[in-house]
Amino acid sequence: MQTALYSKDKSVTGSCALEPPARATNPAFPPATAGSLLVFPTPVPYSVAWDLQSRLHHERLSDVRPDTVVILEHQPVYTLGRSTHASDWGGDEALLRVNGTALHRVNRGGSATYHGPGQVVVYPILKLAQHTAGPRRLVQLLEDVIIRLLKHWGIDGHRIEKRPGIWVLMPQPAKIASIGIRIERGITLHGFALNVDMDLTPFQRIRPCGFADCLVSSMNVLCGKTIPLDEVKSDLARIFSEVFSIEWITIATHPGNRVTAADEFVPINRFNL
Repeated sequence: MQTALYSKDKSVTGSCALEPPARATNPAFPPATAGSLLVFPTPVPYSVAWDLQSRLHHERLSDVRPDTVVILEHQPVYTLGRSTHASDWGGDEALLRVNGTALHRVNRGGSATYHGPGQVVVYPILKLAQHTAGPRRLVQLLEDVIIRLLKHWGIDGHRIEKRPGIWVLMPQPAKIASIGIRIERGITLHGFALNVDMDLTPFQRIRPCGFADCLVSSMNVLCGKTIPLDEVKSDLARIFSEVFSIEWITIATHPGNRVTAADEFVPINRFNL
């Protein structure tokens, strides 16, 4: 699959029949870089996604793979970032592992958060220097992706000073998306999580992002209706491509939630972008 990632030739095995985006011929847009999009249709264990990120990071560092973005949902899991204090999650692993929920200490920035079905997570594995000068601007670009996605669905997303992530006003601020990144040898890891149509109850067991007064919300609560996850994943792929000037050379999916080799991904050409 790796060789097909770079090919625009539709006859090459594994490449997707994608038309170049408008920026490819429009001088108003910066030149697009080649990218690969991997989409999971069902929730994935956190450990599986982390192993995949690590492998993609190594392949991007070695230049055997272009910039790659993974879009998925997780099976229920709490993750504790580098800034997490015991008071953010109570320090009792048994309380968090209720009903089989996983718990992982991770090397991203930020504090404690929860991931689960109905929350769409985006993991960009990018060569940072090709997109921006540093981590602060990277976070701003990720925020732009989320804000534009929410706007598309009729929701106003906001930045709040000294409160990472994207917030909505209800009228009290409530967090709808979390951002936590790591840059290792010039390649990005981790990313952002957007609450789309999920059970928010597990957030009550932690201080999301280290804030004792942190409320959380989701797109379905704000819209008052069920939100199709596949549509949100497709919208995120399109908006991410626009914000980061990435042309998806290949789009692939995976039939399950166990990944052992990159060639298990199946190229598709019907992901609605």
